[in-house]
Amino acid sequence: MKKELLELFSNSYSDRAYTIEIVNPEFTSVCPKTGLPDFGTITISYEPDKTCIELKSLKYYFLEFRNAGIFYENITNKIHDDLVSLLQPRSLKVITEWKARGGITETVTVCYTAS
Repeated sequence: MKKELLELFSNSYSDRAYTIEIVNPEFTSVCPKTGLPDFGTITISYEPDKTCIELKSLKYYFLEFRNAGIFYENITNKIHDDLVSLLQPRSLKVITEWKARGGITETVTVCYTAS
């Protein structure tokens, strides 16, 4: 999970409040307890300030999780922390929704608002 893979570009409309929503319905990682694959949907919603995330770099960043043994909560918070530190957005929300395993689903949400 190398945040160095993430690239930014200048927000040409930084004087305007607007929201960008990015959805990855094919996110995969590995359960650190069982080694079994986890499948989920990652939704990132943010109000940019000076910069925006470049999508191809985000795709490669997400691929870093594919073989990582990491809990859902840690994935959600790692993505949140990396994006907030790089983008310095006005606001950002990361929602991860996980497919059922053993009959149980989980959704994790982390929010940030600039002060």
